[in-house]
Amino acid sequence: MVEQLKPSYSVAWINKIASVPQSEWDALALPLKTPFLEWEWLNNMETSGSATAKAGWLPNHLIVWRDRQLIAAAPLYIKGHSYGEFVFDHQWADLAHRLGIEYYPKLLGMSPFTPAEGYRFLIAPSEDEDEMTGLMVNAIDHFCARNSISGSHFLYVDPAWRPILERHGFTSWLHHSYIWQNNGFDSFDDYLGAFNANQRRNIKRERKAVEKAGLRLLTLTGDEIPKPLFSKMYSFYENTCDKFGWWGSKYLTKRFFEQLHHNYRHRVLFVAAYTEADERQPIGMSFCITKGDQLYGRYWGSFDEIDCLHFDACYYTPIDWAVNHGIQTFDPGAGGRHKKRRGFPATPNHSLHRFYNQRLSQVLRSYIGEINEMERREIDAINQDLPFSPQPS
Repeated sequence: MVEQLKPSYSVAWINKIASVPQSEWDALALPLKTPFLEWEWLNNMETSGSATAKAGWLPNHLIVWRDRQLIAAAPLYIKGHSYGEFVFDHQWADLAHRLGIEYYPKLLGMSPFTPAEGYRFLIAPSEDEDEMTGLMVNAIDHFCARNSISGSHFLYVDPAWRPILERHGFTSWLHHSYIWQNNGFDSFDDYLGAFNANQRRNIKRERKAVEKAGLRLLTLTGDEIPKPLFSKMYSFYENTCDKFGWWGSKYLTKRFFEQLHHNYRHRVLFVAAYTEADERQPIGMSFCITKGDQLYGRYWGSFDEIDCLHFDACYYTPIDWAVNHGIQTFDPGAGGRHKKRRGFPATPNHSLHRFYNQRLSQVLRSYIGEINEMERREIDAINQDLPFSPQPS
């Protein structure tokens, strides 16, 4: 369905990103810091069977054309549940149920299964961003009204884009992630030097435990990665998810990992752990994505329980690689207060929300200030307990 907005603009809703030429989409996405809004990543989600209607992620992307040129796009999904989002809105869904309001379906903007900051509308630099955002929000509001959708939600938003959405009436909800910052480090020893003496000893002990287990960790990127390692990474990912049962978050298919070799390996970093007895088949791996000066941890797994391997493969070796490659920030992935003990402070991020039911909207606006203040206090409390050396006053 195409709706004419004005003589030079048209807006369309599409159910697969492949409907847009990759070059057109990436002309908008490649300049962004985040890698997770690029055509190949999102298309892999769809063609691999990971982000599909069957999985509860119905692609419903908004695109805007001027004549034959793509000038704006928004990756969007119609959701019948809240799994795979990592922003836990179940309390809002429960409240809606108690009020007799249908919470699902809802319209969601994020890169599927990817709790990493950077979501925004993709808008050509030639356009007025505020005006184009308003045009797209208006299209979203009309779509939701026509289709009885309860609300529109944007998660892990780009901090620079958030004020624009707030000006267009969206309510901001504060959360936090654990993010490592490169504070001018030139070596891994510089990173260690930021900690107090006790934590420096702990980190050295944890890395030594991996060495004593007879393991060697290799970092592999781009064309260095053998094709079979992508299937191997899926096996580790599957094994880790299965250990947690219902909470395992096994959202990605084997095909998703395999397709990365062909079309996205230039952004992939694997940390692979090998034994002295077998230097061909890793016994554990972590999977990261990198772009520019950003590094993102995604998944990890090991078939053997080896003391401290998780910490080394997911934190220490990636940080060592990051320092040597000019990385400025490292987001290791969702969850885990254990990250703060390894130099990942709690860092604010925001989601943006609009409910179309007046009662639900009123409750959100009435209580979100108190909710956000509680979150600010939690962030402060976490960061007051970091194991860093005292800084000179």
